[in-house]
Amino acid sequence: MPELPEVETIKRQLARKIIGKQLKGQKIISVRRRGKLLIIDFQNGSSLVFHLKMTGQLILNGARASHTRRIFRLSDGSQLVFNDVRKFGWWKRLKKAEKELGALGPEPLELNLKSFKDILGRHPRSRIKSLLMDQKAIAGIGNIYSDEILYKARVRPLRWIESLKRDEFLRIFESMKKILKAAIRHHGSSARNYRDLFGKEGGYLKYHKVYQKKECARCGSKLKRVKLNGRSAHYCENCQI
Repeated sequence: MPELPEVETIKRQLARKIIGKQLKGQKIISVRRRGKLLIIDFQNGSSLVFHLKMTGQLILNGARASHTRRIFRLSDGSQLVFNDVRKFGWWKRLKKAEKELGALGPEPLELNLKSFKDILGRHPRSRIKSLLMDQKAIAGIGNIYSDEILYKARVRPLRWIESLKRDEFLRIFESMKKILKAAIRHHGSSARNYRDLFGKEGGYLKYHKVYQKKECARCGSKLKRVKLNGRSAHYCENCQI
């Protein structure tokens, strides 16, 4: 599933290509991201909001394929192709996008340490991986990056938040910032169907340490894979406490 780094990559690429053009007679004035949502804003105040879900793709001037769900044609003759193999992704044209975005938690890259601790402190009986993936608590992190963040922080994904020590809060916070920024620099991770705006794979997959891996990159131990709220969690029993 495209998470914050993948959607941020598409947002940046799309902004350079479509701002100032028109879609269905409406001028595009901005492209932004909120959590995992991609938002195209129009001069009349309306917005086109996308959620790529599991396998959604937005390809500029892509060819129509068997899994193409919609083609958006722009005023200069270019087209934005929305592909989705599993058909969970969606788009909405909204008069006011802020209501749709209002339920989302803050952006992880905009949080300071105090705000991060406050969010976690409100959910003492949550598992740390579940909380990182809760879009109402923190927006944009999913299964891939929650695993990678907690591996770097040396914290097990099943830990209750109330059990975390001060230095563990700090390690998770710093790891969150570093992992997300690095993934953005490499245009995200193509763990499955993700492609950027130009149909290219993200380059961060080769830097994954734990997600869908078999052996620990630190100690060589076999990694554990467990289910947590219907999602897979990957971790090292030796290196993560």
